[in-house]
Amino acid sequence: MTLDEMAGRCGEWLKGCGPESDIVMSSRIRLARNLADYPFIRRCTDIDRANIESTVRERLNKDERLADLTFINVADLEVLDRQFLVERQLISREHANSDGARAVAIDQQERLSLMVNEEDHLRIQVMKSGLDLASAWDQINELDDRIESRLTYAFHPKLGYLTACPTNVGTGMRVSVLVHLPALVITQQIEKVFRSLQKINLVVRGLYGEGTQAMGDFYQVSNQITLGKSEQDLIEQVGDVIPVVIDYERKARDFLVNEKQNDLFDQVSRAYGTLQNAQQISSEETMFLLSRVRMGINLGLIGNLEIPEINQLFIHTQPAHLQKISRTELTTDQRNIERANYLHDQLKLDSGTDAEKN
Repeated sequence: MTLDEMAGRCGEWLKGCGPESDIVMSSRIRLARNLADYPFIRRCTDIDRANIESTVRERLNKDERLADLTFINVADLEVLDRQFLVERQLISREHANSDGARAVAIDQQERLSLMVNEEDHLRIQVMKSGLDLASAWDQINELDDRIESRLTYAFHPKLGYLTACPTNVGTGMRVSVLVHLPALVITQQIEKVFRSLQKINLVVRGLYGEGTQAMGDFYQVSNQITLGKSEQDLIEQVGDVIPVVIDYERKARDFLVNEKQNDLFDQVSRAYGTLQNAQQISSEETMFLLSRVRMGINLGLIGNLEIPEINQLFIHTQPAHLQKISRTELTTDQRNIERANYLHDQLKLDSGTDAEKN
């Protein structure tokens, strides 16, 4: 599997086939682990980093159930390819931009990625479509056990797994759900929801995690601290509150349909029309407009598009993906033109929104 092959398709988490996938884009569980024989990354020498990367690769290749993972040497990638993996949610921005030996292992369906030499020696990640934390936990728990049978983790009998960041000590687990909340944004209720989440020690971040802004009304909701909590505690902490957020979003959508129908139809129709006809368009505006169209599909206002198609457009119109698909490095202005052309091609079979037909 090459990056060029990946560019032309989407991972399983974008297929929109999981539970509550009209609002929940994906569920993700990530585990931070460190090898007992080496210092934390910030104190590692270049030789340490290289040895960690080669040790992980060698040991995992000996496990027949992990041998089909594709290992990518991130340090050797061009900037464009590293950004491509960030947009794909397979590595973090920090992993893309750091120095020294580092790698990522990915499975064919992109449900699994294993970052080597990020903030910790290992960052194990499993992603599922929709609200599916239980399945994600089953898969990552089994995977973690298999890796631990090959590598010796840094572990303290009282503190748990030792990590570079003190807030991750214990389980080393981050439970995260990516939600699409356009109606709460439109009805100006989103900040109230965020404040409620913060009161129960959940954190809200943008599409690409820590330090990023919300794009296309997508937000990541995750736990903040792991020390003193079990894995099941953390899954329940996030898993119990997401249905409440889903309910708020659905009620906001019902309000828009029942009380602001003309305004809603107008927003969806304008968004769809702009995406079909713009001569140049930025990635930020594209995300905003696709967000409105995605909501319109879920509310039955657009009948000729499916959610997986829109989910794919969210990713394929990002800067690195656009350049990988076009096989050309582009300036910002050129990307804006190419993005508009790409949207025209993908949406050219449109027969109009149901709102426009009424």
